[in-house]
Amino acid sequence: MDLQLAGKTAIVMGASRGIGLATVQALINEGVQVVGAARQVTAELAVSGATGVAVDFTGPASAQRLIDTAVEAHGGIDLLVNNLGGSDDLTLSGFLDLTDEQWSRALDVNLLATVRVTRAALPHLIQSGGVVVNVSSLGAWQPDQPPLSYNVAKAALKALGRGLATDFGPQGVRALTVTPGPTRTATWDQYANLVGAPVEHILAAIPERFLFLLLGFLCRELARDCAHERPPSLSRRRYVCRPTARPA
Repeated sequence: MDLQLAGKTAIVMGASRGIGLATVQALINEGVQVVGAARQVTAELAVSGATGVAVDFTGPASAQRLIDTAVEAHGGIDLLVNNLGGSDDLTLSGFLDLTDEQWSRALDVNLLATVRVTRAALPHLIQSGGVVVNVSSLGAWQPDQPPLSYNVAKAALKALGRGLATDFGPQGVRALTVTPGPTRTATWDQYANLVGAPVEHILAAIPERFLFLLLGFLCRELARDCAHERPPSLSRRRYVCRPTARPA
């Protein structure tokens, strides 16, 4: 499939495994120069063909270093895929049992890290007329379900995407949010262990190929009229686009 992305430069966050790694591979197959960022450069990322960069996402200085590295290596940035999320301390604890540290960790990993990287990348994305794609979660539409802190952070990420589209659409930057349904990643394995059920029973569907093709589509020029996400249906896979403001 030709997504007309050849020669573009992309940064993919959370690129070491799961959705992030598969997105890296899909973009490379389309001729994109990819910088894959993760807390650790795994063996799979190292051999993927991307430029792997180990990044601590919890500080603004690290975000700026990542962007500087990408610009120095490839001359600019066209695509930013914010696939940051999950948590090493995923918990089913209710609201009264969640500590300040757990809330801070969930917000830092699932929201603020995306804020920092996007802020550092935006001057280059404005210059290129680029694209920001935030990968949210089905939990953003069900924040009353556990894990509560994770779902609340993802709901905030959804709101962030809308704000970015409004603020930077007139400057030629598209900002979109993808809300995948159940996708076989390590986070779902963690969840299955917590509830004591086989992960196969929890995941009724694994729409991996749909998701990665969707991410690629949203990055392409022909998807320029897409700037809004719709709640997903686990039985029907559909994406609806709305026009976004364009520069005069």
